[in-house]
This record gives sequence, structure tokens and C-alpha cells, in this order.
Amino acid sequence: METYSFPTHRKPFASATIALVAKALCALLLLALSLSASAQELAASVDRNELAINETFTLTLRYSGGQQGGQPDFDLLEQDFEVLSRQQSNQYRVINGRAESFVEWTLILAPLKEGKLFVPSLHLHGQVSDAIPITVNQAGQSPSGNSRKAFLEVELDKDKVHVQEQLLVKVRLYTTVGLHDIATDQLKVRGAHVEKVDEQRFERRIDGVGHAVYELTYAVFPESSGELQIPALNYVAVTGRRDPFSLFNRNAQRIRLRSEAKTIQVEPKPDSYSGSHWLPAASLGLVQSWSKDPEEFKVGEPITRIITLRAEGLRAAQLPPLPALNIEGLKTYPDQAQQEDQPRMNGITGSRIETTAIVATKPGSYQLPPVTITWWDTKTGRQRATQLPAFRFNVAGAPIASATTPGAPSIPSTQAPSVKEVEPGFWQKIAIAAIASHLLWILYFFYLKNSRAESTAHKTTRKPRKATHSEELKKLVSEGKPTEIQECLRTWVNQRWPKLRALNLESAVQQLNISELSQAVEILNGAIYKEPPRPVNRQQLQILLDRLQSQEDIIEGKTKRLPGLFSGDAV
Repeated sequence: METYSFPTHRKPFASATIALVAKALCALLLLALSLSASAQELAASVDRNELAINETFTLTLRYSGGQQGGQPDFDLLEQDFEVLSRQQSNQYRVINGRAESFVEWTLILAPLKEGKLFVPSLHLHGQVSDAIPITVNQAGQSPSGNSRKAFLEVELDKDKVHVQEQLLVKVRLYTTVGLHDIATDQLKVRGAHVEKVDEQRFERRIDGVGHAVYELTYAVFPESSGELQIPALNYVAVTGRRDPFSLFNRNAQRIRLRSEAKTIQVEPKPDSYSGSHWLPAASLGLVQSWSKDPEEFKVGEPITRIITLRAEGLRAAQLPPLPALNIEGLKTYPDQAQQEDQPRMNGITGSRIETTAIVATKPGSYQLPPVTITWWDTKTGRQRATQLPAFRFNVAGAPIASATTPGAPSIPSTQAPSVKEVEPGFWQKIAIAAIASHLLWILYFFYLKNSRAESTAHKTTRKPRKATHSEELKKLVSEGKPTEIQECLRTWVNQRWPKLRALNLESAVQQLNISELSQAVEILNGAIYKEPPRPVNRQQLQILLDRLQSQEDIIEGKTKRLPGLFSGDAV
């Protein structure tokens, strides 16, 4: 029996098996490394790398890893970009049986300057994103051109201005799509005073396409000569329609627009200008009015003169004070000037209102001098003057004898005629003595009765509150609140003369017949009820009230003799 032996190859087979296992282990190791790498990744991407200075782009940052919470330091972006919006979302999805989860941030960025910029590397949980280059061009180099859905326009109403002259700057936002949540920078110009004077919304067609226009108008007043820089403005808005059922409004897009900077030449005041105050205005006027008819001027009665200086294209702070009056025979009490700015579509119109109380101390004919204001007409480019003509009026009445006037004619003394006394007889003396004694007893009885009544009234009512109401009335007059002055004056009158019991000041005027009280009530009624209301001349009102309080003792004697109708039980 033959025995056959077959050759065995166990050693090569074992080595091949070991090689295959090693390769599989390496593949598994590489796969594990790749999975671990993909499990810890921070990736950044942008929707475009080149844009204009007035455009925006979207930065997407995705983190896929096992650690939870936290976020990158987005403040690193603010060096070269403005963060207009930022949204965060947590997502979990399965693709081809493979599950993955990640956190994603979406940011809308606007460049702050032109040139080559970089979105910097961001850090989170030990992972670092790549820096991304961004090219920012000028606004005119935007490829969108006339197909832009929104753009800005800046317009100046003049090519050059003088120092302190009004310059109107109009900024218009044009759009063909719906915009909401519009936010804009306030215009600030270095070396100039700026005020927003108008805001308009209208529609304009450009090349047959309708555009909604949002227009802002600013009044700019340069403070010095030279070049004036109008800086670029940034507008931020949201396009699309709002979706109230969407938490993040994913269909809306936030955009940023940037206007074009402007430069204008500011010239100094012309050498030919001869006015005492530099007033560059489009128009300037003076208006005079009186509190009473000028034909009714009387000695000792205050008359209010009101002069209004109004200039188009100037602020009230730029208007000068009017010359003071200094006329013999007239005392003047000027009140504090009132200033007002009225913003309109064509700029600011400033007003200065000066109120003066005039009191004549002697009768005669007076003339107030003309008031002349020199100003620069910005429409025609030449110097002009506006004049309030001289005003002549007559004052009637007797002169006020408060002091001896130098040079006044002396009044001759009148010598009393001599009277020869007749010596009465004895019985006549007895009768006269008896009648005199009866009269003395009667007068003494009434004196005691009146003294007791007056002392009781002084203790119970008037004395404690008189000073308080007088001080309160003076305080309210100095503040110039007509309604409160009227109420306090009514209270003061009723406290001072309790027998009147007047429901209103008009009733008190009719009962007392005091000229100072009548004029004070007329001033207050004009300030409260007339259209347009008259300004309260606090100086004149204080004069009237001081004179009214100084005549209390004389007036009190009159009120004690009033008929019983005014001291009854009527309320």
C-alpha cells in the first residue's frame, strides 16, 4: 500500500490572513479617526466673497460635536463688520441611515470699510474655523446697477453756503420691495449744528418703475468757513413680508444701505456786509402789536408793546435782541424774550418775541424810534434791511406827582380870606355843649361795636392767610401760568374782601370798580381765552398787583359801605 504525502502551505496562508486582518484594523482605525474628526468640527462659510460697501453677506458657522452649550466669540467680527442679525438653530438629521446633529449660527454682516478684509477665525470647544477673505468694493462698482431693489440718494439744496447759513440735506430711500423695521443713523456733521425738520413718504417713478420713497430732511448750520463734510449714512431694514406664524421669519432678509458722502464749500461772511449782527436768511420780518388801542393811552396805566422778529432760515438763538427804549416821560419794563423754532419742509423759521410794558408818567405826545434790522438775503446774495417805522402816540391825564420834577412850574399859594369870629352868648354855649355831649356818646357807642366786630374778623379769617396768598400770587406771576394766576387771584380777592363772595373775577371787578384789578383780569383773559392767546406780560401784571395791594386800606373803606346785597348769604 502506497502512501502519498501531500505538501502543506500553512505558513503562507497564515501570513495572508494576518495581513488582511491588519489592513482591516487600519481601515477601522482610519474610519474611527475620521469619524472622531468629523464629530468635532467648526466650519465657516459665506454666500459670497466679493461685494460693495453698501451691501451685505451671510456668514454660516456650523459646529458638530458632543459638547453642549456655549458659542463662539462673535465680538471678533466687529472690527471690520457690523453684525446686523444673528440666528442660532439646533438640527438633527439622518442621511442614508447615518445620524448627525449640529449647531448652526447664521449671521448677516455688513462691511465697515472698503478693501481686502477677512472674516476672522472663530473658536469653540477647542475647535477653530478657517479665516475667509472678503473683497469690498465702492458702492458704484456694485454689479446690481439699475436693477437694485433698494438704494439711497443724498441731495443738497445749494452748491455753496456762507457760515451760519442754513443748508438743507435730503436723504431719500428708494425701494421696489416691501421694507419694514427701518433704522437709520442720525445725521451728525462735525463743525455744524444739525436738526431734522421734515419726514415724508411718497412714490416716484424711475425709468417707468414705481419706487416707494422715504425722505428725511435735515437743516445744517455750519459754524466755521472751509470744507464741510456730510458723512455717509447707514440704513438697516428688513425685506419681505412678516410671517406671524414663523418663529425666526426665515423668509425675511435684513439689508444694509449706505449713502454717499458729500462735501460743500462754506464761505466766510462777506467783507461788504455792514450789519452789526450776521443774519443770513431767506426772509426777515418785524411785526408790532399793542395790548390796548393806542388812542387810549393814559398817564399811569401800563400798556404792553409786543414786537415779533421772524426769520426764515435762521434759528431763534441766532436772532439779536432789539434796542431798548430810553424816552423821557416813559418808564419801560421789558419782559424776558420768548424764542421759538418752527421746523418746516423748507427748513427752520426762528422767532423772537419781545414784550415791554410802558408806563407814561406825564401827558403829552411821544414818538417811539424806528427799529431797523440789517440782514443778508441768501436768495439774492446781497445785503438788505427791514425796518419797523417810528410810532407816534398821545398820552392823556394828569402827571404823576410822586416826586418834584425839576423845572416844573410852581403853583402859587392861595391866601385864605379873613373871617370875623362872632362870640356866642351864654345859652347858645349851653345848647352847643349838650348837643356835642350827645354826639360824643353816640360816636363812642358805634366805635366800640365796630372795634369788637373788626377784632373778631381779624382773628378768625383774614390775618393768617393774607400774607400766604400774596406770596403765592407773586410766585405764580413770576412763573407765568395764566390759569393758576387767575385762580389764585380769585382766592386772594375773596380772602381780602370776604363780604364780596364773588364766584369769579368779573363779578369782583363789577363790585369793587378798581382799575388795577380790571386790567389784570383783562390780561389773564386774553392769555387764556383769546385765539391766538396773548403772551402774559408778567412785568405789567406784577405792577398792577403791587399797586392793587398797596391800595388795600383805601379800598377796604369802600367795601365796608357796599349795600347789603353783597354781604348776604348768596354763595
